[in-house]
Amino acid sequence: MKYCTRCCYPQNTRPPMTFDEKGVCNGCRASEQRRNQPVNWEDKRNELKKILEQYKEIAKKNDSAYDCIIPISGGKDSHYQVHLMKNIFGMNPLLVAYNHSFNTKVGIRNLNNIVEEFGCDLIRFTTNPKTAKKLSKYMLKKVGDITWHYHAGIHTFPIQVAVNYNIPLMIWGEHGEGFLYGMHNLEDKVEFTKKHRQEHLMRGFEPEDILDDPNNTEITKTDLAPFYYPPDEKIAQLGLRGIYMSNYFPWDEVEHTKLMIDDHGFETFQNRETSFNLYSKVEDFFQDTHNYLKYLKFGYGRVTDQVSTEIRSQRMTREEGIEYIKKYEHNIVPNNLAAFLKFIDLTKEEFLENIEHLRDTSMWNKNKNNEWEIKDWIGNHLTDKGIEESRLTIKEKWVSLKSEKYSSPRKPLQPNNGEDMVFL
Repeated sequence: MKYCTRCCYPQNTRPPMTFDEKGVCNGCRASEQRRNQPVNWEDKRNELKKILEQYKEIAKKNDSAYDCIIPISGGKDSHYQVHLMKNIFGMNPLLVAYNHSFNTKVGIRNLNNIVEEFGCDLIRFTTNPKTAKKLSKYMLKKVGDITWHYHAGIHTFPIQVAVNYNIPLMIWGEHGEGFLYGMHNLEDKVEFTKKHRQEHLMRGFEPEDILDDPNNTEITKTDLAPFYYPPDEKIAQLGLRGIYMSNYFPWDEVEHTKLMIDDHGFETFQNRETSFNLYSKVEDFFQDTHNYLKYLKFGYGRVTDQVSTEIRSQRMTREEGIEYIKKYEHNIVPNNLAAFLKFIDLTKEEFLENIEHLRDTSMWNKNKNNEWEIKDWIGNHLTDKGIEESRLTIKEKWVSLKSEKYSSPRKPLQPNNGEDMVFL
């Protein structure tokens, strides 16, 4: 397998990346553009301000109580987006959340904190645990993604709310595929589209595809209610627009998280089994199992995403990143998996059998005992040709970000480190 000579991504990423003549991936090159090319961020901020002023006027004409919608999960990015809209630009956002049912108590506290800290109204759709179980079990076998309903919910239910409340502007954080994998650069000024939602965020599935599947015997139209995208004519009539804040700001999640911890009560995990990162995806109880599935399919997981971001941000060396991958990702089975198997009523053998057809055979092969073995990993590429030439200098040493326990002044639900799952 070919690996980037700057970060830690393999060539078989999803979506796929290309490598230039120096062996550097296009995700690293896109990040380099944001950091090193002369980008006038003040101009971009002013451009955003004009857009927001335009939609404030539209809200007034519509006699709307809200200027925009912010889809939130309660995480660090949600906090930062709401901070921007309320505190910096003086908007009156309506917050919309999709409750996937697999919550941590830290995540619930953070969601409550956003509403209280910034004084915003919230609409939240809650999928019941029985439906969450059916959807997770179905999508595990189809695409190896137990969190499909998370992505489908947060990228569809807020659109339904926008149409119902006649609010034509939506505020998103960073464009994930563009930010990590270089799918888009700043000049593209990419905005939210139904096409991107379907092809990447929903793995190509719409609710109708599930209902039309002859092998589906459990999932009903009611189960899929929050995932139906409004008709194109309603979207066009509303003039709905979704903009990404990463098009207007340098978008450094470490700096954002520091600010949200210090000034706005965002709470991190206190410890974590499968990552050095204590502040990302703290609202998702089964994130560890989700990461493990990614590793089983492609031979790399979320830690690779995280260290590659830090390498590009010039806070971590490639060698340090590989050590984190070795400790938290490579051949690591999370304890969290046992809780998921109990919830979904599967044995580990059945779990692995469900994703048999999803293994990337450019990364995995079966040995003489008919067991899957990984062919290669980043640890075998410490001294590849071109690494020194592609290396970035360290500008700021990476340090762990961890809030004081219950950094919010509000009373916590009960003492915990986020290990317990809650449905509501």
